[in-house]
Amino acid sequence: MTLRASAAAAVLAATALLGIAAATAPQASATPVPQPQTVTAETRAAAARAASAPDTLATLSRFFAREGRISPAAAQPRVEGEAIPVHYLSPDFVAGKAGASVARLEFLAGKAVSADGQQAVLWTARTEAGWQVVNIATGDDEFRYAQLGAEKLPGGTVFREPQIDAWYVAGGGRVLPLDEDAVAAVGSGGTTLGAYRTRVVKAYGDKLPGSAYAERGMAGGFEEPSASVGGGVPVGGGVAAAGALALALAGVGALALVRRRTAEA
Repeated sequence: MTLRASAAAAVLAATALLGIAAATAPQASATPVPQPQTVTAETRAAAARAASAPDTLATLSRFFAREGRISPAAAQPRVEGEAIPVHYLSPDFVAGKAGASVARLEFLAGKAVSADGQQAVLWTARTEAGWQVVNIATGDDEFRYAQLGAEKLPGGTVFREPQIDAWYVAGGGRVLPLDEDAVAAVGSGGTTLGAYRTRVVKAYGDKLPGSAYAERGMAGGFEEPSASVGGGVPVGGGVAAAGALALALAGVGALALVRRRTAEA
């Protein structure tokens, strides 16, 4: 099942996982909490504490057991390695603000592994309640594309264009693709930073925060159960929208939104 086709099902699966009725979930409309501009030792430590908290590990046990391959008691999840920064297409870049970078920091990603070898990524972000895990995602996309980007353009910034689930690496005035969605958008050889800006302004210039699109409650792609993620995620929705929905569903438990990804061939 692809990410686009399973957006609504993923939200329902998340609420079932937490034992909360999907019908009670409000729109993801909370005021976004700005994420740090850079990653420091303090932010990494805060993310690590949130990822290894007992409540997070308990929810990971249920997450890994959701398909019945292992029991929650046997899952014994652990968090491996250090969290990495994850960047998304910046709304300031789309808006044409002077000096704006192509991407902004959205969250820190930590890798979780179960006793039977399943992997998941913990999205940890700063919220009104402090640093919390706001999403658990299957797979290892964030880590895999970070490695691919470092190999393809050392020192570049790896970022995701969530509206089409495309991953890129930017640097030296170029934007290079890291997956098939990005190749479809900018070609196999990539494009210039200026040409990329022209493309995203055309695609998302009317979907920035404060736009009529965003004010209709479409941030995050959850406006209609049948809507595709590719067409329903305005720039700036990112982790703020996911985090708002997650916190609304999970209360002080922090986690909710389960995001399934397309399996790699």
